[in-house]
Amino acid sequence: MSEQEKNPMVRTVQSTQSEMTEIILPNDTNTLGNLLGGRLMHFIDLTGAMAAYRHSRTHVVTAAMDHIDFIRPVRLGDLLTLKSSVNRAFTSSMETGVKVWAENTRTGGIVHVASAYLVFVAVDEHGRLQKVPQLLPETPDEIRRYADALRRREHRERENARRKEESLVTKALEQQSEQSR
Repeated sequence: MSEQEKNPMVRTVQSTQSEMTEIILPNDTNTLGNLLGGRLMHFIDLTGAMAAYRHSRTHVVTAAMDHIDFIRPVRLGDLLTLKSSVNRAFTSSMETGVKVWAENTRTGGIVHVASAYLVFVAVDEHGRLQKVPQLLPETPDEIRRYADALRRREHRERENARRKEESLVTKALEQQSEQSR
């Protein structure tokens, strides 16, 4: 198999899809018997990374958890199923979407409990940025998520620029204050 066949320049969303299932045990829960939010975020990060690895075929690091919705509590004993895929690939970063369902093991009922968007960056073993393949959305839902990912990225970039500007203003005011003492 040639290098081009192993590492194509374009990958489909379907080729990035990943799934993970966990049973919620006492060590995963709070005093009310609900899954800890931080533990759920850990599972989401792992599942999102799986999709990013499948797309980039290199090391990935979490750059941002852009958005997370905790919709319903997850109870002790539930089966948690997380599904992820890459929504869009940029130069070295990728946005993944993760959806989470809980299954009541006694009744078999399944409910949507959380959704999140994460950004991963592809790096080599020395931490240097790596280019990632382009992503080819094929279904109407994949095309919508692809377009939405660009809007979220533009919003992140505007917010980062605003924070940088705010930080520069704060530093300048602190310097002025120290000089006037």
